[in-house]
Amino acid sequence: MACGFRRSIACQLSRVLDLPPENLIKSISAVPISRKEEVADFQLSVDSLLENNNDHSRPDTQVQARKLAEKLKCDSVVSEISTGQGTVNFKINRELLTKTVLQQVIKDGSKYGLKSELFSGLPQKKIVVEFSSPNIAKKFHVGHLRSTIIGNFIANLKEALGHQVTRINYLGDWGMQFGLLGTGFQLFGYEEKLQSSPLQHLFERLGVHFDEYSGESFYREKSQEVLKLLDSKGLLQKTIKGTAIVDLSGNGDPSSICTLMRSDGTSLYATRDLAAAIDRMDKYNFDTMIYVTDKGQKKHFQQVFQMLQIMGYDWAERCQHVPFGVVQGMKTRKGDVTFLEDVLNEIRLRMLQNMASLKTTKVLENPQETAERVGLAALIIQDFKGLLLSDYQFSWDRVFQSRGDTGVFLQYTHARLHSLEETFGCGYLNDFNTACLQEPQSVSILQHLLRFDEVLYRSSQDLQPRHIVRYLLTLSHLAGMAHKTLYVKDSPPEVAGARLHLFRAVRSVLANGMKLLGITPVCRM
Repeated sequence: MACGFRRSIACQLSRVLDLPPENLIKSISAVPISRKEEVADFQLSVDSLLENNNDHSRPDTQVQARKLAEKLKCDSVVSEISTGQGTVNFKINRELLTKTVLQQVIKDGSKYGLKSELFSGLPQKKIVVEFSSPNIAKKFHVGHLRSTIIGNFIANLKEALGHQVTRINYLGDWGMQFGLLGTGFQLFGYEEKLQSSPLQHLFERLGVHFDEYSGESFYREKSQEVLKLLDSKGLLQKTIKGTAIVDLSGNGDPSSICTLMRSDGTSLYATRDLAAAIDRMDKYNFDTMIYVTDKGQKKHFQQVFQMLQIMGYDWAERCQHVPFGVVQGMKTRKGDVTFLEDVLNEIRLRMLQNMASLKTTKVLENPQETAERVGLAALIIQDFKGLLLSDYQFSWDRVFQSRGDTGVFLQYTHARLHSLEETFGCGYLNDFNTACLQEPQSVSILQHLLRFDEVLYRSSQDLQPRHIVRYLLTLSHLAGMAHKTLYVKDSPPEVAGARLHLFRAVRSVLANGMKLLGITPVCRM
């Protein structure tokens, strides 16, 4: 994928540069779409080549690009070679591009983009993702919403890449609240309690599932073992107040002191997190464990990982904290939002009102469900547009705009394309004429579809959903413009069939990307 085009270019380059194709594939990147002019499909940055070669003299990249381009030849795949600012640009044979991309989208289905040469040789790993983690004895607080949707996205992406993912919800049930829940909780355990509780229902509306629910109380005894181990290594110190601490700096630096036990003998978060990490390693033998919590817990996790290291657990370096910023200004009409139920109710209410005011709204079998799915898409896209670490100001009005870069716009585009397929049936899917898809709007869409693997790769590297969000919004804008000019109705059958193929491919990739983000695409709205 990028339909093998990158590999084909890399093979030609490898002959000239005398480097293995594998070393070149990731230096060949897709060229961003331009609305003003037609651009090449791929570019090789001469800078990235020089980095690979560790050449510190840094010759003029423009000259290097020109010299390299002169040694390359067009072939059955590459129809044009040119140079840009320190880049060699490759244009793919247009008919081959059209045929290969559309066939690949339809053939690969939900795996489109994931079978790319960018992911080849990727080892399959065991990954644990801990996210959401509310306090079971209290209502699900809105502060857990970001952890839930971000953790769900990371788990979805890792799973899509073929890794074995275990999703853990670590419930805060410590102390008094736990006692108040009574013996029923201890008798029936977490799973059963959650199945019958509103919390589980909230996760199902959010489209989130967990493989394991564990909690702080599980680690009461194991926390004592952790303290004993630290003590046996001479790392545990007692203060005058009777608390047990570990000095991670070794020289009494107050900012590096971690308290593990209160004077009354009860353990703290850090102790229980250490016990949980050791237990999970025993249980899952993970290659990576990811904690998704707000950035306020950054120091806490740094200390936990450091303590695991000094306890002799080399696998501590496999633990990773993905921090996120704070959402400000989330209010409902009743005032400040505290609970997730309030947010979901507000979403449903506002979305139903929006849909009622839109002239394009179809008569829906289940308007409540549609309103909820569109509303959640709006919420997720608003949350995922920027860097996860950034705080952002929440705005209901901005979230629910039907035009512009919103989740409502993505859902609307998906529903519109689905309606196009329903109207014209699926008989056209057997074959299509590539010559009917050579208009600039068609080519721009095909080029953008070609780039999906690179976007997935970027998100898999830094675990930021914004790359996928930006990609899907651009795809929807391109589809919207094409929809106005590339008519299906009243076009000759051959042209109509080819265009339906194109629009179906757009809808398929749009749905794939939305599902990775945790959004359920709607077919009518």
